[in-house]
Amino acid sequence: MSSKSKEIKDTFENVLLNMSIHDEVGLVLTGCFGLCEKGPVVIVYPDETFYSHVTLDDVEVICQEHLLKGRPVERLMIKDPIDKKQIKNISQLKFYSKQRRIALRNCGNINPLDINEYIAKDGYMALAKVLKTMTPQETIDVMIKSGLRGRGGGGFSTGKKWQFAHNTPSEQKYVICNADEGDPGAFMDRAVLEGDPHSVLEAMAICGYAIGANQGYIYVRAEYPVAVERLKMAINQAREYQLLGSNLFGTDFSFDIDLRLGAGAFVCGEETALIASIEGYRGMPRLKPPFPAVKGLWGKPTNVNNVETFANVPVIYLKGADWFRSIGTEKSPGTKVFALGGKIVNTGLVEVPMGTTLREVIFDIGGGIPNKRKFKAVQTGGPSGGCITEKDLDTPIEFENLTALGSMMGSGGMIIMDEDNCMVDVARFYLDFTVDESCGKCTPCREGTKQMKVILDRICGGFGTLEDIDELERLAHMIQETSLCGLGQTAPNPVLSTLKHFRHEYEAHVIDKVCPAGVCRDLTHFVIDDHCIGCTKCAKNCPTNAITGWPRQKHIIDLELCIRCGACKKACPVGAISSIAIHEENRL
Repeated sequence: MSSKSKEIKDTFENVLLNMSIHDEVGLVLTGCFGLCEKGPVVIVYPDETFYSHVTLDDVEVICQEHLLKGRPVERLMIKDPIDKKQIKNISQLKFYSKQRRIALRNCGNINPLDINEYIAKDGYMALAKVLKTMTPQETIDVMIKSGLRGRGGGGFSTGKKWQFAHNTPSEQKYVICNADEGDPGAFMDRAVLEGDPHSVLEAMAICGYAIGANQGYIYVRAEYPVAVERLKMAINQAREYQLLGSNLFGTDFSFDIDLRLGAGAFVCGEETALIASIEGYRGMPRLKPPFPAVKGLWGKPTNVNNVETFANVPVIYLKGADWFRSIGTEKSPGTKVFALGGKIVNTGLVEVPMGTTLREVIFDIGGGIPNKRKFKAVQTGGPSGGCITEKDLDTPIEFENLTALGSMMGSGGMIIMDEDNCMVDVARFYLDFTVDESCGKCTPCREGTKQMKVILDRICGGFGTLEDIDELERLAHMIQETSLCGLGQTAPNPVLSTLKHFRHEYEAHVIDKVCPAGVCRDLTHFVIDDHCIGCTKCAKNCPTNAITGWPRQKHIIDLELCIRCGACKKACPVGAISSIAIHEENRL
């Protein structure tokens, strides 16, 4: 949308109208196709021609040549980001070849603003099947048999969660969809809400029937205005079609859904903090047990699942639990959606069967690291996760496997880092986020993470000691063991994982007083060595004109003008620019 997709759609409508073929061509604004870096994307059916980076000026050409004369516009056809070959249709893209789209099955294929298109894709058939042919307990049994685990972090059995809420007697129960997606770099839930909102509504109604609830709430962050708008529209359409409300499908089951907007607090992704926020209180977690399935929203039994978990539900009842279990692994059936970001060729959303290796996701689907840089680490699970290095890239993706590596599945953020990333700075970035997002209720998280941040600032500033590294590790373990909720308990993970795999970088910061990656400005001066070929690229990219030299001659950096931004190092094609330690007296 930021690349003018709405304007492109409007221009298509005008051109088609002027060409008098608007009645012959259906024009649909869809959700995310997944290959985000190539947008705006236009796909022409039935031949599935995939046009990428479409501009307003390209619209008339596509209409005149392709739609009117049947001649696809080759210059606009996407080139496969992996092997650079021109692709004629979407099915040939290697980006999709190893994917299996279940949660994202309708994203990019239907108009999310039209309930009829969702129904045409068997929408609400699962709800009809459950209400007409199954008891609540049979509904739960199917979910337990499927093995679906929560896609929001911990991976707890969805069916067992429903069973607990079902077993708790109460005249009033609730279903909550956790759409408070707060991880840096994560945008899976947003894509589902914007591209296929009815799948979530249908799943919540099925869950309501299973546990005995008649009211649902979607807790969505206010920073997702498009998702909020489309959810409101979807809820109104479902009510109009009597797919929400009273006596659904002629049964005695009634279920309705309302929205609640969150203010963007990361801690409200934790279910008890989310519930407090819906009740109108400050979003702060509480001790468990009792769990929400026993005592949740307004003290009543409540089931909480996230968006991706719910997106898997309808198709499980249509195709069966055995079908779902045939995908993925024994312990982790089904698929998982990941948001690929950072130093990766194919930025976007991917959905792969559980058991797919990290190497396949990063290199076969993601296209590897751009600019011929070397892979260094991948951070999974966002601020609650940890770094995984190259030696573990062949690990099959499962909940337990990632936890064993010191990371976690989390909601599905996957940030790729290359040799230009400083791992001490990466740990500081995530900890800085956690410090800001701590609710402050418990002392270990509120004060402990702040002290860890102080130590990391000292290390990155060149004033750290070896004792600081030991203290950092001690604090991390203490916070893990004593924090109240999952945010505090997992906050030290980025620090502990970088200490485990990149301790030498911490030691370089405190012993040699240098940042090997040239990221920490207080520890970095850049110098140009004799490998310089005088291409002038470094000088052209320097924002302060600190680099001088004649073409084809070695260049020089004026350290008085240099702001240590690293633009020269990134621009150098022969690696002639390196970072060196700042002498102690200069730094002081």
